[in-house]
Amino acid sequence: MTLFDLRNLPYGVFSTGDGVRRIGVRLGDAVLDLSRAEEQDLILAGGALRQPALNVLMALGRPLWSAIRARVVQLAPTLPAVPLADVELHLPFEVADYTDFYSSEHHATQVSRILRPERPGLQPNWKHLPIGYHGRAGTVVVSGTPVERPAGQLGPGEFGPSRRLDVEAEVGFVVGVPGRRISTADFAEHVFGVVLVNDWSARDIQAFEYQPLGPFLAKSFATSVSPWVVPLEALSGALVPPVAQDPVPAEYLRPPGDGLDLSLTVDWNGTTVSSPPFAQMYWTPAQQLAHLTVNGASVRTGDLFASGTVSGPERAQAGSFLELTWNGTEPVKLDDGSARGFLLDGDTVTISATAPGVDGAPIGLGSVTGTVCR
Repeated sequence: MTLFDLRNLPYGVFSTGDGVRRIGVRLGDAVLDLSRAEEQDLILAGGALRQPALNVLMALGRPLWSAIRARVVQLAPTLPAVPLADVELHLPFEVADYTDFYSSEHHATQVSRILRPERPGLQPNWKHLPIGYHGRAGTVVVSGTPVERPAGQLGPGEFGPSRRLDVEAEVGFVVGVPGRRISTADFAEHVFGVVLVNDWSARDIQAFEYQPLGPFLAKSFATSVSPWVVPLEALSGALVPPVAQDPVPAEYLRPPGDGLDLSLTVDWNGTTVSSPPFAQMYWTPAQQLAHLTVNGASVRTGDLFASGTVSGPERAQAGSFLELTWNGTEPVKLDDGSARGFLLDGDTVTISATAPGVDGAPIGLGSVTGTVCR
């Protein structure tokens, strides 16, 4: 059984030998060419499918997203198709702004124990609002793009390449319809779909720079995203009740919205090293979007906001190598016999995920891969 059947149909942007970028959806091991389908008047989308990126389609809004999806399901056997092996996949949308949250209680607690052992625990504000920061849209790259090891200040008078390069396994949400002061109840009217995210992190640069203002150069050098945007409609079978929140959140963060039962897998040079559970995230995607816009800030078509590192309570559920190896002091052994605390040049990390479909059988969110280079 394929993870990419008619229940899924994630959107992407691809090219073949001519280099022209076209919009398609994945079905099994093929890409249905929606650009060509609209050119042939098989699907009417006002030109939104004849674009080099998904942004025009994403701005159409939920009624048209649903109508186009239904038409693709109806016509799938007759639509122009290209073997997946014959295409190059590109960044599927033009990133307008990028925001990264910090919404896993397990991750936040474990990082505090590692980095602040003298005062472990959550910061006083953590359970009152979704903590986040604004990242750098220009360094969001598609899966498969090499990731150059960053350099920066590692301490007083010390400059050089990061020696504690890490990953963060996250889930990203792509905004379609612009808005401001968006309520949690209106989340699905604005968010087009979901991608997987690896927010690469230089822990030694981060440790020296992040107090008192938070992440900067340690995070801004690269953020990788998967090439397939899974529509929210395809994830209706993965909706679960949110984690209980205490204290009761502020009014604009209620109702909290749904959680998502996504099962992530992190592979390090081909060895599966962790399986983070997204359903255990403390703050929901709807609360993140509501918080992002409550002060009057707007979101635009193509905005990306990510969940923050997804981690569970067990070491084998860690979404970062900082947690998995306890800041490098307890290296993990890979299948080739080597051991790792943090990433070495040439290392490859792949984050993949599945979700329950409407019938309970899993669907795929694809994967995001990156290889460290110097």
